Amino acid sequence: MLTLANLAPQKGSTKQRKRLGRGPGSGHGKTAGRGHKGFKSRSGSGVKPGFEGGQMPLQRRLPKRGFNNIFKKQFALVSLTQLDSFAAGDVITVETLIAGKIVKSGMAVKVLANGEISKAITVKVDKVSESAKSKIESAGGTVILGENGQL
Repeated sequence: MLTLANLAPQKGSTKQRKRLGRGPGSGHGKTAGRGHKGFKSRSGSGVKPGFEGGQMPLQRRLPKRGFNNIFKKQFALVSLTQLDSFAAGDVITVETLIAGKIVKSGMAVKVLANGEISKAITVKVDKVSESAKSKIESAGGTVILGENGQL
């Protein structure tokens, strides 16, 4: 009868690992299956990623392209049409926009003049385009920029 106490793998399905460098009686002693001399017999050897047998590797043959500015600040863009969905007299902050699922958290917000705005609202964000600012103010609203936001 088969129980948890006498479970075993199928006969011949498993084999012991090769124990290298354990003397001549093991069958894998002395050079441990590495042969004599040469690159592959040394410690720390092995073909590194990208090595092409001495040929100039692909990542060195291709030209370098472009420049990635690590200090670039990414902005979440919000249009005036999206801001028009809020009630008149509301103070719209980054937190309000996150709560309304208009922008994702952790990003700076910039308001662009896409569409029209018909309500007087107060906008407190990191950046606002000149035309968006003039449209908000002409609708009777105000714009307050963040700590380091400039037009």
